[in-house]
Amino acid sequence: MCTSPLVLLQVLFLMIPEGVRPQPSSSPSGAVSTPPDLGPGVQGETLQSSSEGTGTPRAVPGLSTVGPTVVTPSMPDNRTVDLFPALPICVCDLTPGTCDINCCCDRDCYLIHPRTVFSFCLPGSVRSSSWVCVDNSLIFRSNSPFPSRIFTDLNGIRQFCVHVNNSKLNYFQELQKVNASNFQALATEFGGKSFTSTVQTKSPPPFYRAGDPILTYFPEWSLVSLLKQPSGLGAGGFCTESNPAVFLESKSTTCARFFKNLANSCTLDPALNAASYYNFTVLKVPAGTTDLQNTKFQVPVTPVSQASSPLLAGNTCQNVVSQVVYEIETNGTSGIQKVSVSFGQANLTVEPGASLQQHFIIRFRASQSTAASLPAPRSGNPGYIVGKPLLALTGDVSHSITLLQSQGDGTCSVRRREVQFGVNAMSGCKLRLKKMGCSHLQQEMYQTLHGRPRPEHVAIFGDADSAQKGEWTRILSRNCNVSAIHCASCCVIPVSLEIQVLWAYIGLQSNPQAHVSGARFLYQCQSIKDSKVTEMSLTTIVTFVDITQKPEPPRGQPRTDWKLPFDFFFPFKVAFSKGVHSQKGSVSPILVLCFLLLGVLS
Repeated sequence: MCTSPLVLLQVLFLMIPEGVRPQPSSSPSGAVSTPPDLGPGVQGETLQSSSEGTGTPRAVPGLSTVGPTVVTPSMPDNRTVDLFPALPICVCDLTPGTCDINCCCDRDCYLIHPRTVFSFCLPGSVRSSSWVCVDNSLIFRSNSPFPSRIFTDLNGIRQFCVHVNNSKLNYFQELQKVNASNFQALATEFGGKSFTSTVQTKSPPPFYRAGDPILTYFPEWSLVSLLKQPSGLGAGGFCTESNPAVFLESKSTTCARFFKNLANSCTLDPALNAASYYNFTVLKVPAGTTDLQNTKFQVPVTPVSQASSPLLAGNTCQNVVSQVVYEIETNGTSGIQKVSVSFGQANLTVEPGASLQQHFIIRFRASQSTAASLPAPRSGNPGYIVGKPLLALTGDVSHSITLLQSQGDGTCSVRRREVQFGVNAMSGCKLRLKKMGCSHLQQEMYQTLHGRPRPEHVAIFGDADSAQKGEWTRILSRNCNVSAIHCASCCVIPVSLEIQVLWAYIGLQSNPQAHVSGARFLYQCQSIKDSKVTEMSLTTIVTFVDITQKPEPPRGQPRTDWKLPFDFFFPFKVAFSKGVHSQKGSVSPILVLCFLLLGVLS
């Protein structure tokens, strides 16, 4: 009854039908190459056995190799076919008539293969797809129902890739209706307070890219520096010189300067002298730092008009700089072509604790732009982009919703701060009250809080057209309740405005679009005695509430389809059929079962 394991394995192998034995391959590495003209609908492949191809798949740039398969979030490179066609919805096309940098679906760029020009493609500008790749030498025969192709990577290694159908990328997000009855319920359910900020740092590229600091050169001291755009720091808005101007980002900043001794600072402080804002050159491209003596890499800063130097005349400091406006002309990767500067000047009275509020504006324009004005930039296409202005409509005029902004001494400024989509903010200032009737005072306070003109509608998407009324939703408003205050000689005035914005993502989860579902203005009031209050503190707040409802996952889960070899019970049928005709063979079924158990246990 003792049988060696080798004899047992031979017996078991002979019992397996011929149809299930491994078929030898005459060409172990003979993977079937997919011709380009076959399109994506090519038969899949079957992996070779480990005895015929033991090599580990070699790493492909941009892919991660784990086991026999390599999972990639996007299709591999192909130098002969455009694998990233333009999308019907181009979310990063924010400047009409102009090519947006790294926006691979912008038709204004007129690029057949955008990746050969741009360093990367912005999210949402290329199609989202899932590919699984393995080394082509492991493939014997294709039987996959998914589209497949064979590509050659940068190292010359042929890769076989299968396009997997990821159904999660095709889920739609449902749109919720917002009205006056459910506004508060949605704001309470999905609301939350958040004042977060993120800081991103980027290394300077060989040529200017959007967001890079602009380099300057001072020939007098042979010094390379950055073009500065002073901005306010802290609650007082004190001017800080460490804020650099960045390439292709038009921006406006305001800050305040305080002087202990204005008589000395009038002529000595470079921040008050217009000459300090153009006594340098701007480098066309960062590569100009390698040859600072070559003037072809330098662009002089040209004053639009002659600005006078500060002058102390008696008790007045004249010709101090109150505003600086830079106009920078660019030409793609060729860099900066022209820089001009203009000034606004004012006179200051020499007194203890004197202060000055300065405005710094930087504007960029393309060198090939025509004289005709282009349409206003979008805040998204179509969905809003976080940080872009929240668009409003008054009559037929489109503008941005704004908040209060204070001057250096804390009083309300005529300049206002734009509301940025998705960014919660709070601002305040002090308003000096004028002697006027209660009704006129109330009207003045309302206009100061919500700005001029008063927003009536808010844009649902970032590319809303002022001529299409269906692309705007009315702003709900709740004014002060005058009847709730029992005071005959009091004047009820608004002192605070809270702007609540409900928004949600809709569309494909792989390319969601942010849209505004509704907005509401809430005013808080205070009663004052006539002619007894000369100054009032005002506050404006904006909060964004995400009411997106995620879709449910598919209910049906894939089943495991177990398949056994053809006629798996053939040995048992033969054994038992012999036992019926012969008693001598009645022991054979027991012996066969014993051999099987011994083989399994060993």
